[in-house]
Amino acid sequence: MGATNPHYVLIKSLGVTPAELSEFIARIAREVLTERGLDASVVPDNPTVERPRNPEHGDYATNVAMQTAKKAGTNPRELGTWLAEKLAASPEIDEASVAGPGFINIRLAAAAQGKIVENILAAGQDFGRGDAYKGTKINLEFVSANPTGPIHLGGTRWAAVGDSLGRLLAAQGGEVTREYYFNDHGGQIDRFAKSLLAAARNEPTPEDGYGGQYIQDIAAQVVEANPTWGELSDADAQELFRAQGVELMFDHIKTTLKQFGTEFDVFFHENSLFESGAVDKAIEELKSNGNLYEADGAWWLRSSDFGDDKDRVVIKSDGNAAYIAGDIAYIADKINRGHDLCIYMLGADHHGYIARLQAAAAALGYDPQQVEVMIGQMVNLVRDGEAVRMSKRAGTIITLDDLVEAIGVDAARYALIRSSVDSSLDIDMDLWASQSNENPVFYVQYAHARLCSLQRKADEQGVDFAGADLSLLTHDREGTLIRSLGEFPKVVRTAAELREPHRIAHYAEKLAGDFHRFYDACQVLPKADEPTGTDAAPVFHARLALAAATRQVLENALSLVGVSAPERM
Repeated sequence: MGATNPHYVLIKSLGVTPAELSEFIARIAREVLTERGLDASVVPDNPTVERPRNPEHGDYATNVAMQTAKKAGTNPRELGTWLAEKLAASPEIDEASVAGPGFINIRLAAAAQGKIVENILAAGQDFGRGDAYKGTKINLEFVSANPTGPIHLGGTRWAAVGDSLGRLLAAQGGEVTREYYFNDHGGQIDRFAKSLLAAARNEPTPEDGYGGQYIQDIAAQVVEANPTWGELSDADAQELFRAQGVELMFDHIKTTLKQFGTEFDVFFHENSLFESGAVDKAIEELKSNGNLYEADGAWWLRSSDFGDDKDRVVIKSDGNAAYIAGDIAYIADKINRGHDLCIYMLGADHHGYIARLQAAAAALGYDPQQVEVMIGQMVNLVRDGEAVRMSKRAGTIITLDDLVEAIGVDAARYALIRSSVDSSLDIDMDLWASQSNENPVFYVQYAHARLCSLQRKADEQGVDFAGADLSLLTHDREGTLIRSLGEFPKVVRTAAELREPHRIAHYAEKLAGDFHRFYDACQVLPKADEPTGTDAAPVFHARLALAAATRQVLENALSLVGVSAPERM
């Protein structure tokens, strides 16, 4: 019945991935309930499909019967039995059975699993991509470190995580603008200029100024470029060091980020909001719509009306704009540029900004859900079991440059991305600099290099996978590896939707492990005394196809975290 009824054909040319299986289960569940006169509307569009903890129970399991039976007017065990019978009728499903109170365990046919490999090889670099954010214009602002010093570890974490998140959102169809907000307005810039001027004059660093070798270096560059600077008045000299010093510092930041593999589409200058009149325009709009009021000689935003814990001063009693004034104008600018979603990636000390920025958006008449704030926790470096406290150049902080010098770009990016940003992170520099399987990025990259080596050996033997019979992939290790490959599109979508790039790193490590175990258990290429080329046993062609698909998915995963996929190690 299942082989001739189109309702029971999962797919034609695609593999049975968890997402496809979920859609199929939903369709069958609705058919089953409708046939029995029960309410089919209670079936979710994407029922849960998971890998059982015990592989002996099957390839996948679903709890859809337990989710929907009571709402539909039956019991889970009975609905599970009906569904299992229908599912088992499909040619792509080898077995479906009910367990416990209504779980359905599913074992796929070998030919259906082989279609996953076929699908990956056909899609290539596009495998794993989706359309969850198709048509959505996303402004992703991250790093945005003050141009008063090198990027510290907190900013470095966002440089890695933000770049990876941008890749994920784009892989799900999002139109992503990667933006750096350049804080070049306010008191910190004045202190930076004073520090440079003091260094040029060989004077002590101002009490509230900036220290470190980088201040000396930048001051020396300004002096070299301006031989007559000593003839300027104090005010003119400070302005000279401010303008050129900030530019030099920002050039260094841009160069460092680019070398780290993180690039931006827009570098937005905070000062432009004031110079263009955007801040004044936003303030006037808030005054006119009644969301800005005057009290105690200052102007206040009615932010508590929009979910903030208190109202915020926008114009201080001395007539100067508070920091939030620029934030308000910046929100308006982002949304007026056509962005549907504005994601801010901020440091651990910015929790108050979540409600504050959403309140500002609401006060301007925008949907506050267009503003999303992510908070990243602190990063610490550890060497020989002891915390590393000080940078040689920055004096008081550890910088991106320090981290890259110690462990390299790939290890630094992977180490920063691999953990959830919700938790603080200790980076063991000895571990991440090592070339061992204990080093997660080495483990994944070595799996990719091993797969490339395998392909080179296959080329030497004249063995290829064109036209391979993928139904021959019946070994347990082959099945485990194929199912892991099939999960990649779901992992990518989930990582994008939850803003959790670390899921890609964890997936890559698991896939690398599944490959190593497959390779240890299954002979992939002919031995010296066995036929090669087109005469090689068919199973070798099939296993080479599986290896090629695995290499492709590992490459795609590493690309999403911005880490190289070496062909040799």
